[in-house]
Amino acid sequence: MLDGRTLLEHAIGAAVEAGLNPVVAVVPSWLTRPAVLDGARLRWVRNPHPERGISVSLRLGLRAIGDDAAAAVILLGDQPRVGPSVISSLVSARGDRPVVATEAGGVVAPPILIERRAFGLAEAAVGDIGLRQILRDHSELVHSIPIDRHPPDVDTPDDLAALERP
Repeated sequence: MLDGRTLLEHAIGAAVEAGLNPVVAVVPSWLTRPAVLDGARLRWVRNPHPERGISVSLRLGLRAIGDDAAAAVILLGDQPRVGPSVISSLVSARGDRPVVATEAGGVVAPPILIERRAFGLAEAAVGDIGLRQILRDHSELVHSIPIDRHPPDVDTPDDLAALERP
């Protein structure tokens, strides 16, 4: 059965398989790092205030990637169906615009890639919205790549049960 740790492991595994380095996992302070995820490539960052929303995690993660990273791919730990091919598509689509985002049904949503020159956008993010509204307000910054549908979020036990059904 999947749980919060397993969901996160799926996201980390997809990032590793896609060749991202480093991989930064921003987690609540109570979550312990699974031994299977050891390695210099993984940076485990504790968010002491997850109740303040994804915006806090976003800023912590961007600060933790290091000065040598030209861009960051933002994945959500509650979207275990994001595979390495989607991540690779984001990386391959880098160009003139500082954000590359997946788009399905006219909606831009994670996962996204953000160039270092646009990391400042995260400073304007508030609460549990992340970059969603900022990217809608500044669509000129976004290059969208089409996908059939956005991966489902697993936020409740019912979501988890639906994900596990064949």
